[in-house]
Amino acid sequence: MKKAKVADEQLVKAFQGANEEDSFEALYNRYVTKVYQKCLSITKDSEAAQDYTQDIFLKVFNKLDTFQNRSTFSTWLYSISHHYCLDQLRLTKRLNMESLSDEIISGVAEPEAPVSVENQLQVLERVMNDLSPDEVKLLRMKHEEGLSVKEISSYYNISESAVKMRLKRTRDKLQELYLSHY
Repeated sequence: MKKAKVADEQLVKAFQGANEEDSFEALYNRYVTKVYQKCLSITKDSEAAQDYTQDIFLKVFNKLDTFQNRSTFSTWLYSISHHYCLDQLRLTKRLNMESLSDEIISGVAEPEAPVSVENQLQVLERVMNDLSPDEVKLLRMKHEEGLSVKEISSYYNISESAVKMRLKRTRDKLQELYLSHY
């Protein structure tokens, strides 16, 4: 185990220093099966687990330069994997629960012209432009980067409850703006 840890550290340093993609490929090959198994154990869906595994490694590739060796690489990777899967499950659940109800859609759109997911995403993107940069950053940190409330609170140096309240207010504002565009 000690050899793997040293090898991981060397590969990470090689990638951080010279952006050697071979070192990232070695890390990928070493951990892809383990990350997939972690995703599969959480999602219970092999297709979702495959997608999440790829998303996680893209995220790790883009964020590897921020790895600070506070823990082992494998611990850091598994933490990202765990949080990413849970966030995706929460997002899927929220989208199912908070999706526009038939009543709202029928009150706004013609029944013959169903609102496609693509149209909803386009409207959402336009509405995001109406939010302040701080609000957009907060939402992106939580939902795209997969940061926990605790991580966001330490980033902003505010309490976790303040982060939760800001997230709630921003989501409420986003929803209100979204509905006003329909």
